[in-house]
Amino acid sequence: MKFASVRVVTRDIDGLVDFYQRLSVMEAVRPADGFAEMRFEGATLAISSEHLIKLFNVGAATAAANQSAILEFEVEDVDAVFERMNASGTNIVMPTTLMPWGNRSLLLRDPDGNLVNIFSLPKS
Repeated sequence: MKFASVRVVTRDIDGLVDFYQRLSVMEAVRPADGFAEMRFEGATLAISSEHLIKLFNVGAATAAANQSAILEFEVEDVDAVFERMNASGTNIVMPTTLMPWGNRSLLLRDPDGNLVNIFSLPKS
């Protein structure tokens, strides 16, 4: 089995895609209307319009209702991401912080309120 993706359902696909493009500094792939993918090394973040869920899977997912999952992205320079996202008015939950286990971590909220952890591993 291969873990392939996480899908986030949103009422504002363009706003959410813009956020993740700004965060990752990469372009989303849009294989269909109302659906986009951010294809990272190792996994994909899929972004789906709530409209598609209503068409094909009524009641299966609710946009902007996540209170338990954290999307996590490993980067080389957490401080650079902080500067870029802070300048754009992103909701910063926790500024760049050195965690007890050595990671530098930054917590953000995307436009739908999903918690996003940006971290870098300790330098060897």
